[in-house]
Amino acid sequence: MAHYFDAFSFCEPVPTSLENATGGERKLRELVRTNDIVLVSAVGALLDGANIHHLVLDQNMSVIEGSLGMLPRRILVHEDDNREARQLLADAGLAHELRADD
Repeated sequence: MAHYFDAFSFCEPVPTSLENATGGERKLRELVRTNDIVLVSAVGALLDGANIHHLVLDQNMSVIEGSLGMLPRRILVHEDDNREARQLLADAGLAHELRADD
């Protein structure tokens, strides 16, 4: 797990996986990485509308960078939802924004 720093204190490690109800880990997959906060909002709204849980990382990094928008925000989804989320964004005309699917 990677640690990150905000302007006020050290925060908890950023998760790369989450435990599911059965105690096993569910991996997170990076869906989009962008500096465009409008795109982050649009992708979040699409995922919310489809009831796909997601996590936006680095959205508060502007405190460190001085609100310049230089650091990209990352949107992650559970591995189980990856295919559905990718299809949703492709159907919305955002396929060119998707990260490579490893």
